Amino acid sequence: MHIFYTPNISLQNHTLNEEESKHCIRVLRLALGDVVNLVDGVGGFYTAEISSANPKKVGLLILDSQIDYGKRNFNLHIAIAPTKNTERLEWFLEKATELGIDEITPIICQRSERKVVKPERLEKVITSAVKQSIKAYHPKLNEAQTFESFINSSLNANKYIAHCLSADEKNYLSKTLSKDEDCVILIGPEGDFTEEEINLALQKGYKAVTLGNARLRTETAALAACFEINYLNR
Repeated sequence: MHIFYTPNISLQNHTLNEEESKHCIRVLRLALGDVVNLVDGVGGFYTAEISSANPKKVGLLILDSQIDYGKRNFNLHIAIAPTKNTERLEWFLEKATELGIDEITPIICQRSERKVVKPERLEKVITSAVKQSIKAYHPKLNEAQTFESFINSSLNANKYIAHCLSADEKNYLSKTLSKDEDCVILIGPEGDFTEEEINLALQKGYKAVTLGNARLRTETAALAACFEINYLNR
């Protein structure tokens, strides 16, 4: 199954962009009359036939379409402190997209080792994972913002902060969240959130949760949270 990500499909005849066209003709060696699948990132899954095998502008005839393909009954938003090594953040984005995630926001915390996030490469990682895992919905990658700005934003969802401080008893996500409920989860940097940040989040209505007894790397903690929510909603 050859899948291409191509937003804004509205007509029976559609054209791939130059990057996807080149991959289709030069790399995959597809030709006139071959059948491919398309996803538009907003729930559309299409079957199409190549009507023009131009390596810069592949023409497609839409044969069949499905809307809300793989639609879920909940929304998962993870706000994660960017890792010092960008490849570790890319790994998280790839695996979380495969498992199922709807929105990601990089948050700059007091202990963050990386303060600048370049979204272009991260978007490509997400898009590649969307195609690999046959997802019709493309996760939204937001611009990086400060921790304070994020927790002060209005979010209509259950809100959680995962941290390692053991002053209070914390429950697992699966013990505090019900199936089909939207949630936002904060994942801190190496070194964890500061006590000040945790208190600010709690004041803003976030609930403290645990991801287990082991001390996890940032990207592992975020993926563990992603897995737990998807397992709860399986």
